Amino acid sequence: MSSSVVVMGGGVVGSSIAYFLRASDPTVNVTVIERDPTYARASSALSAASIRQQFSTPLSIQMSLYGIEFLRSIGERLAIDGEQPQIDLHEGGYLFLATPSGEPILRANHALQRSLGADIHLLDTRGLQARFPWLQTDDLVAGAYGATGEGWFDGYGLVQALRKKARALGAHYVNDEVTGLTRDGARITHVETRNGERYACDFAVNAAGAWSRKLADLAQIDLPVFARRRSIFNVTSPARLTGCPLLVDPTGVYFRPEGAGYICGTSPSEENDPNDLPLDEVDHAIFDDVIWPALAHRVPGFEALRVQRSWSGYYEYNVFDHNAIIGCHPSVNNLIFANGFSGHGLQQGPATGRGVSELILHDRYTTLDLSSLSFDRVIANTPIVERNVV
Repeated sequence: MSSSVVVMGGGVVGSSIAYFLRASDPTVNVTVIERDPTYARASSALSAASIRQQFSTPLSIQMSLYGIEFLRSIGERLAIDGEQPQIDLHEGGYLFLATPSGEPILRANHALQRSLGADIHLLDTRGLQARFPWLQTDDLVAGAYGATGEGWFDGYGLVQALRKKARALGAHYVNDEVTGLTRDGARITHVETRNGERYACDFAVNAAGAWSRKLADLAQIDLPVFARRRSIFNVTSPARLTGCPLLVDPTGVYFRPEGAGYICGTSPSEENDPNDLPLDEVDHAIFDDVIWPALAHRVPGFEALRVQRSWSGYYEYNVFDHNAIIGCHPSVNNLIFANGFSGHGLQQGPATGRGVSELILHDRYTTLDLSSLSFDRVIANTPIVERNVV
C-alpha cells in the first residue's frame, strides 16, 4: 500500500522534498499545498539567491557541497521531455574578509572547509590586493575566497524548475492555505485547508518557510522560527570591479554583481529586528546608515552608488541557533519539520529534500546524516554554534 505525504509549502524546500519523494518512489502519493503559486512573497524568489561552503559547522558545509553538485547538474536532473531548465548559476565565489580580531575564526573555518573538500583559498593582504585591486585593505589581515563551488543563481528559476519536475513526476500541487491539522495522539491524520478540503496523510511536512510557526501552532508545537524581514538594494556605480565575488565585509554588509550593477544588504541589529514586519516596506535607513558607508569604505569606487530599486523578503529565522530544524518533534511522529534555515534555504534545499525523503521512505538518513538538526537539540537546549551567519 502506497503512503500519502502532504507537504505544506511549495517553495524550494517543499518542492525539493516533493521531487525527491517522487523520483525515489513513484508509488508515494505526494500533495503539495501552496497558498501563493506566483511565489510573489516567497523567500525563494526574494532572496539574494546564493550558495557557499564557507560555514563553521561540518554539516552546513556538507549540505552546501551537495547543493552545488545539485545545481551544477540541474539541467539533466530536472529536464522535462528533453527541455532543460536554466538557473544562470555563476560560480563567482564568496569572499569573507577579516580584520585582526576576526582572523582566528576565519583561519579555523578555512581549515575545516578545506578538510571537507571545499575549494576555499586563504589570502593575506598582499594576496587580496593582487586578486582584487579595487579593494581597500588597510584594516584587513586576511580573506577567504571560494575559488569554485560558491556563487549565485536565479532563485525563482530554481523553485520553478523543482516545481515543474515534481509535477511531471506525479506530485499534485494545490493552490490553498493550510488552516488546520487533525491530530490523533502522536499522529497527524488530516491536513485541512481554507477551501474546506481535508487531506488524509501518513506523513505531513512543514515546509512553510517564514509562515512555518503558524503551522506548528496548529499541532500544539512551539517552533522557534519567526519571519524576519531583510531588505535588498539593487545599486549601480561607475566603478568596474574585475572578478568581483560575493563579498562579505567584517561589518556584515555584503554585495555581489547583478547584471550591470550590484545587489547589497545586511542584517539589522538584534534590537532592530522585530518579527513579521510588512514585506511591502523597505528599510531605507539601513542602506543610508550602515550599508552605504561600509561599501564606500571597502570599495572607494562605491562612493557614487545609486539605488535603482529595492525590495524586502523574509528570512525564516531560527531564533534558537540560526540553523535549520529538520525531522519530527518527539510528540508527533509523522509531522516532519524542515524550517528555520535563516537565509540558507535555497542552498540547503536539495540536501534537505533528499534527507526528508529518506526519513519518509526508509525511516532513517541513508546519505548525509541530518540528525544533528533534529528538534532534540532545541528541547535539550544544546544549540549548534554557527559563526558565519550572514
